[in-house]
Parts: sequence; C-alpha cells; structure tokens
Amino acid sequence: MTRITLVQGDITRQTADAIVNAANSSLLGGGGVDGAIHRRGGPAILAECRKLRAGHLGKGLPTGQAVATTAGELDARWVIHTVGPVHSATEDRSALLASCYRESLKRADELGARTVAFPAVSTGIYGWPIDDGARIAVTTVQETDTTVEEVRFVLFDHHAYEAFARRLA
Repeated sequence: MTRITLVQGDITRQTADAIVNAANSSLLGGGGVDGAIHRRGGPAILAECRKLRAGHLGKGLPTGQAVATTAGELDARWVIHTVGPVHSATEDRSALLASCYRESLKRADELGARTVAFPAVSTGIYGWPIDDGARIAVTTVQETDTTVEEVRFVLFDHHAYEAFARRLA
C-alpha cells in the first residue's frame, strides 16, 4: 500500500525518485511550479522537453497525460510532467485532474520510482479550488494500483497543507 505524506514547502527542495511538475502543454517552462522546476533543475530538463516537442509531442502534452524527463540538478532522478486542467465553473473536468495523478503514477511505475513528490496540480494559476483539488488528488492516489511506496504531497502554503490534511484525516 502506498504511504501518503504531506509537506509544506518548496517542491524543488525535495529529495525523491521523481518530482511531478504541474506543467503547461508546451513543456517549455512557465510560471508557478513549472517555472520553479525548470529554474532549479537547470537546462537539461528544458533540453529533454524540447526533444519531446520535436518528436512525438509536436503539438504539446495533452491535458491529463504525463511524460518523464531527467531531473537535471534537482535531488531526484526524474521529473514527471503532467498538464492539469484549468478549472471551469460550467464544465466538470474532474476526470482530467484525476488522470494527471493516475498517469504520473503510471510513468513512475514504468521508471521504477519508489518515492514521488506531487504538487497540488491545477490549484494555482489554473484556479482549481484547493479543497476539491485535495479530494481528487488524495482519492485518486489511494485508488490507483501502483508500486510507488511513498507519495508526498508538497504544498506551498498552510492553506493547501490544511486542505490535504483534512482529506487524509
């Protein structure tokens, strides 16, 4: 059974086999977690992302999917990039958000990762309400068959940490 732990802090400072990046579909960096991972991880991550874009991901990574690259200078072996959905008040995109966690764990299994650090995907600039994001994240990880031993949710602030803690309680 996968152990779920919570940490309040900076995901780029974590030690894990894989760190999940809340990426945009271009895979070429951006703001928030994505920008931080690219900055701290260095140019090797961007170089691999560019190769993916030049190859089978020419149109970008679809929402809900995941792909792995090197972790560059991060204290991890891999970065698993996933594209979360933008929250919508008129369309239920919960299945796409759940898919981000499921597909990231699938990539982690393929790589042999035992520890995976996740951000709260889509809850920043993409506007997903943190309580619902926590519900989807925790439930999906709990229900996903994986060989990952520890999933660590690395939450940027106290509000997000509390939302995930309530979900785990």
